[in-house]
Amino acid sequence: MKKTLALALALATALPMAASAHKQWIIPSQAVVAGGDVWVTFDAAVSNQLFFPDHVPMRLDGITVTAPDGSRAELANGATGKYRSTFDVQLAQQGTYRIANAGSGMAARWDTAESLAAKAKAEADGTPPGPAARGGFLRSATAEDLATKVPKDARNLEVTETVRRVETFVTNGAPNATALAPTGKGIELEPVTHPNDLFAGEEATFRILVDGKPAAGLEFEIVRGGTRYRNAQDDIAATTDAEGLLRVTWPEAGIYWLETGLQDDKASLPQATGRRLGYVATLEVLPQ
Repeated sequence: MKKTLALALALATALPMAASAHKQWIIPSQAVVAGGDVWVTFDAAVSNQLFFPDHVPMRLDGITVTAPDGSRAELANGATGKYRSTFDVQLAQQGTYRIANAGSGMAARWDTAESLAAKAKAEADGTPPGPAARGGFLRSATAEDLATKVPKDARNLEVTETVRRVETFVTNGAPNATALAPTGKGIELEPVTHPNDLFAGEEATFRILVDGKPAAGLEFEIVRGGTRYRNAQDDIAATTDAEGLLRVTWPEAGIYWLETGLQDDKASLPQATGRRLGYVATLEVLPQ
């Protein structure tokens, strides 16, 4: 028993530090297919390890599928379990499909007299602040929530508009770009290299947009899946250039997770004082 416990502790300490961060993702069973009656199955989750569902499922009601002609395609056979959701998409058209969970909303946080007192006591004692110092928080808030759920005596109220996009791409036959047209809202990937034309050892280029305009200086974290089975995350750091171009050379084949985000003061909702943008894509890189 002691040896087993020691081994478990050793394995736990060997896990990459980033494994504690929750990662959202949608991955296809295959991203490049060909045929007249083709189906692809997708997994969607929020996890600690890529792409191992170990936290919570992604809800299906926020997922949309854009077909190669720009129309809306349907999800089939959807199911949500304890740790992941699954669904199928029939690729009835030739070309590229965009599968995305995108949306916007508000988040709010505030202090109370009790939380401020707890923070002051922790600072005076030289100890980390405990749960009593956290104050209040609403993850998905509406205008009605702000009026009814935020205490009248709330202190330091911060309301943030959130705009996020989690997506992946699959192609049946020859790729096209109709489904990949930017919406002009939040962070988006505009392909220079098609996202279903990626190969190990080759450089890919994407133009990254914020509200439809090229975004310079956006920092990306890029991680190949399978972090559960290696001691290092082996992440790639990349930054968009002055023209908003992100260039990535893929070290090996696999499914890659790309993530970035930013905060600014360009909130469109009147209740919000700031804005938080997030973007995630999962891309399949094939061997040469």
